[in-house]
Amino acid sequence: MKSLTNAAACLFETGHESDIAIECGTRRISYGELRQTVARAAGAWQRSGLAAGDRVVVFGPDSIEWVEAYLGAIWAGGVGIGVNSHLGIEELAPILLESGVRFIWTTAELAPALVALSDRLPQPLVIAAAGLGCVDWMEACAAATAIPPLPRAPHEMALWIGTSGTTGTPKGVVHSHSVTAPCAAFAREILGAGPQDRLYATSKLFFAYALANSLFAGLRLGATVILDPEWPTAERVLKMVKTHRPTILFCVPTLYHKMLQGGIAHQLAGRGIRHYISAGEGLPPKLRADWQRATELAPISCYGTSETLCLMLYCDNDSGRLTPTPLTELRYDKLPPELPQRLWVRHPAVARGYWQRPKEQADGFHEGWFSPGDMFLRHDGWLEFTGRNDDMLKIAGQWVSTQWVEQALRLACGDSVQALAAVGVKSDDGLTAIAAFLVATPNQEVAARSSLSSGIAGLPGHKRPRWVHWVEALPLTATGKLQRAKLGALHEQQREAALLTS
Repeated sequence: MKSLTNAAACLFETGHESDIAIECGTRRISYGELRQTVARAAGAWQRSGLAAGDRVVVFGPDSIEWVEAYLGAIWAGGVGIGVNSHLGIEELAPILLESGVRFIWTTAELAPALVALSDRLPQPLVIAAAGLGCVDWMEACAAATAIPPLPRAPHEMALWIGTSGTTGTPKGVVHSHSVTAPCAAFAREILGAGPQDRLYATSKLFFAYALANSLFAGLRLGATVILDPEWPTAERVLKMVKTHRPTILFCVPTLYHKMLQGGIAHQLAGRGIRHYISAGEGLPPKLRADWQRATELAPISCYGTSETLCLMLYCDNDSGRLTPTPLTELRYDKLPPELPQRLWVRHPAVARGYWQRPKEQADGFHEGWFSPGDMFLRHDGWLEFTGRNDDMLKIAGQWVSTQWVEQALRLACGDSVQALAAVGVKSDDGLTAIAAFLVATPNQEVAARSSLSSGIAGLPGHKRPRWVHWVEALPLTATGKLQRAKLGALHEQQREAALLTS
């Protein structure tokens, strides 16, 4: 029988009592203090009626208090669910209904809307915040006794992550209490990270990328984790770097691009950052090269999912060749290696599965292995990312990845285009074709159109978009990722609008 554990307590096995665990704004908290406040938060949850397995939504901007409430719930045997505080109440309600949440931690500013929502839900909610109709969280923690972590079996639920919804309805991904122990492997073995490091993720803690690879990994290493309650912008990242001096920065390609466009990237050079990590979406080769020229340090391109929590694949050179991260095993279906295919990954951080989604569960999970919906080409000892299943198109008898088309057009357009996407659609004759969507940089519309024309002309015929749509913005998720599932409908809207004006 496997020994009992607790995912929250596992994070405090390395950090020295007096070392700083988290910095947020002007506040700093040591490992000894954080362990005590998490244990007291657990006691407060327990006094509020939390039982083992009860779900707890943490709904607010990133902060030390966010971490205390979240880890306190897991410490007490509950299940932590970080939710994007930028979601509207109408978007939050289905999440609460599907997950059967009984407890919510939030801020005083967000509490009134949640109290009003609670009256409309079938299950009673305990709302922990300052305000009318809430459990006063500060008073509850002050009055609570620090409790020891509740021992749990490694396979029991510890936390949920919501998928990003880039290809449809978000799903609840269920992770167990064994998930936090392996989260530091990538940072320790590939980045050489340790207690001396300072980790900063521009993404928020409700997002798996930041939660696992910055917060969980940082605490497991005994390092300092830097949090920011404000939403990330290029200018905000520069301010955070100047103020908090991170040594490892986790970011996404879209924000790296904005920092380059805004002239901020070169200001990060020489400020003590040892590693830039890129994940959340594919890192275009041109963006990597431009960033290296600006900062003298190229980002490490990584691949991970909500279901794996940790990063599973990485590339630390210009080749684009993805290889497994530490602890990651790969296997493949019995297909010829020249065909794009899904892969199966096994890692100690792979989730148990989805909450109440049996069809998706059967498709993606099998005996400890997980297969994402993304497609890869197999080469000798490495993988090439080609996008989602529906990003791989058969045009004129040849395979085409919309990711390849996007990279070529980005290279051609350069800074004249802010955002770009390509998607496979059906033409009027029933054949598969490509539609491209572009957002021009302000005051560069003419240059953008000219560069795009040159870029398309340089592509082989079967890779050329049949339609080009210039739009004001692309559909994005709450985490800033492209919602590819909405591009088909946007294509039809653009075509109809063009017919009406012609």
